[in-house]
Amino acid sequence: MGQNNEEWPAIGIDLGTSYSCVGVLEHGSIEIIANDQGNRTMPSWVAFTDSARFIGEAAQNQGCTNPANTIFDAKRLIGRTFYDDSVQEYIKSWPFKVIPGPDFGEDKRPLVVVAYRGEEKQFSAEEISAMILVRMKQTAEAYLGKLVNNAVITVPAYFNDCQRQATKVAGAITGLNVLRIINEPTAAAIAYGFNKMTSDRVVSKKNALVFDLGGGTFDVSLVTIEHNKFEVKAVAGDGHLGGSDFDNRLVSHFVKEFKKKHNKDINQSPRALGRLRVACERVKRALSMTTQTTIEINCLLDDIDFSSTITRARFDYLNVDLYKRCTDVVKRCLNDANISTSDVDDIFLIGGSTRIPKIQELLKELFEGKELSRNINPDEAVAYGAAVHAGILCGRAKEKEVFLADVTSLSLGVEVGPGNMSVVIPRNTTIPTRQERTYGVGHVKKPKYGDIDDLPEIVLEIPVYEGERSKTEDNNFLGVFELSGIFPPNGSSSLINVCFDIDINGILNVSAQDMSSGNKSDIKTINRSRLASKEVERLKNEAVEYKAQDNKYEQMVMAKNTLENYAHEMSQRFTNCSNSSQRVEPNELMAIMGAIQRIRKWLDQNSNQVLHEAMYEEKLNELTLICTPRISTMH
Repeated sequence: MGQNNEEWPAIGIDLGTSYSCVGVLEHGSIEIIANDQGNRTMPSWVAFTDSARFIGEAAQNQGCTNPANTIFDAKRLIGRTFYDDSVQEYIKSWPFKVIPGPDFGEDKRPLVVVAYRGEEKQFSAEEISAMILVRMKQTAEAYLGKLVNNAVITVPAYFNDCQRQATKVAGAITGLNVLRIINEPTAAAIAYGFNKMTSDRVVSKKNALVFDLGGGTFDVSLVTIEHNKFEVKAVAGDGHLGGSDFDNRLVSHFVKEFKKKHNKDINQSPRALGRLRVACERVKRALSMTTQTTIEINCLLDDIDFSSTITRARFDYLNVDLYKRCTDVVKRCLNDANISTSDVDDIFLIGGSTRIPKIQELLKELFEGKELSRNINPDEAVAYGAAVHAGILCGRAKEKEVFLADVTSLSLGVEVGPGNMSVVIPRNTTIPTRQERTYGVGHVKKPKYGDIDDLPEIVLEIPVYEGERSKTEDNNFLGVFELSGIFPPNGSSSLINVCFDIDINGILNVSAQDMSSGNKSDIKTINRSRLASKEVERLKNEAVEYKAQDNKYEQMVMAKNTLENYAHEMSQRFTNCSNSSQRVEPNELMAIMGAIQRIRKWLDQNSNQVLHEAMYEEKLNELTLICTPRISTMH
């Protein structure tokens, strides 16, 4: 990369729906980095108030008291449009507001609306994700003691082209150079293989099934691992299934129970709904350890206390269809890889939701009693593998170079005829890949300008889709490319060659050629997830501005804490001296204690105000001038 590897380390980031994690390869081993709260994973939450922006644990703590301005599950919006069916379903369960943005014509980008510093602000999912990435970057920099500009970021295997593009945009907003986008289950498989290599054990050829059930997405990959080669045979998944869905089932269950008992609807109160959601996540976790637990929330709604008991059996009943979706995806992955359950050597569980006992039970049944591998921390494995790959890309692990062969998760193609899907690249094709197909002009989308037979120049508008259905209306629309400069003598008999190129990040690029003239024509790709470079620059500048505001707020908090601590210390010291041999004259003691009381009163009066740090420093200087002379005479 033209950089000193010691000065420019690359980090691996698991940008999760519920929790995020960062790791780095240092001195031949991986370190999962703890944040300033001492936690190795951080909630993917961002909260806004009149005074500040909070990220991670501090944001999650705002969930109950400030639900309308506390954002979570942003990953479920990234790369999607506002009118996407899944987005509309998510909005129903979120306490914060989501609106359609003004861009991309009919394909509106979803924007979350919050009150921040006394103003209404609108943020895209890319911006929210960038805020989480910023905190991951800062965590790594604090640990390494140097700037970090390069990263490998993981995405669910079933993320489509729009979502991958949007994730790269989030990295660009952060100022990170995204070296590679890799699939989460593939990263987990790398974590397993790297562990084997560093322990000097030869990894014989194994078929590993990576079962990755996180907070918002579900992926299954079948990976063949041999020595330092990782070959993904097949991927399958469900982009609308994760731990949040199990939480939602509990929330719905208790909302119905509360309404039945008290004839009141919790859905009408975002604050009550937020408190219930937090409690339900705790219930879900508890039921992984015990067969029965209780939920108790004081003054949940209209001063009504809520208490209830739920069993693990009841929880399983509420989620029986979600469990079936999990096992169906596993079967589909095995079928695509043409591998039977008996040929799978290891089953790795990744993601916090894999701790649910029923899911483990169903997997063991499916694989005829085979034990599930638990030698990788399910919360950290993805970041671990991403850090390994980042270390390799920046030249820190040349002696343990990993060869990675990933695959496409969905088929890609164009629309031909009346709404038919013509596949150019089938799903589970090894990437990077480049494939071409030739079409008659009359078979593809009708011309945007001109008429096929009458006008000398034709401009074609050809939609691009991904999915496995025969009709385009049942697949995911990626965007449109325009092909101009066709001058055939007879348009209807002209041929165009369409080329799909998927890079190592799984991102699609499209090109085409007019076969009649042999001339290549420029392609203008209109992808609804792609922001113009000018827009990305604007968002980068705003991110710098928000970071400066965060730093200013943190400096103010530090100055406030310094003043409070000094006032407390002086109060203790001069109170104790009145009972010891280190006496202070009564008049002086009264003046000192009076000054301390005035400072404490001033702090109480301004406890909810956002003041400049200089004001706290001024008060500190005032108190220091009074206390310091007497401290020096007490010894």
